[in-house]
Amino acid sequence: MQTASTNICERMGRSQELSDSKRGPVIGGHLCNKSIRDISWLLNIPRSTVSGIITKWKQLGTTATQPPSGRPPHMTERGQRMLKRTVRRSHQLSAEAIAKDLQTSRGLQISTKTVRRELHGIVFHG
Repeated sequence: MQTASTNICERMGRSQELSDSKRGPVIGGHLCNKSIRDISWLLNIPRSTVSGIITKWKQLGTTATQPPSGRPPHMTERGQRMLKRTVRRSHQLSAEAIAKDLQTSRGLQISTKTVRRELHGIVFHG
């Protein structure tokens, strides 16, 4: 019988990741021909988690957390700070000039439309 202090599900919750120090022994157990149930029991990890780790390792060759799929966010907080700094430095630049400046000097890939949308969002109108 498992107590609350040893049950990893109760301590971890659904949204947290399993640490690398726990993923390694799962793969080690799999390579030693242990069953998913045995690995789950030995490491006190749910069978579904063990199965997911093994499946991920077989498909990708790694157990590391992968970046999320889909379109990346249009502008990071760092990009917004750079945009504000650029606008404060010269108020009369056009959106095209700001986009070109950020692309050449900062290495940010940003479109003119994104510059306009972000400036409007941070209450820079005109």
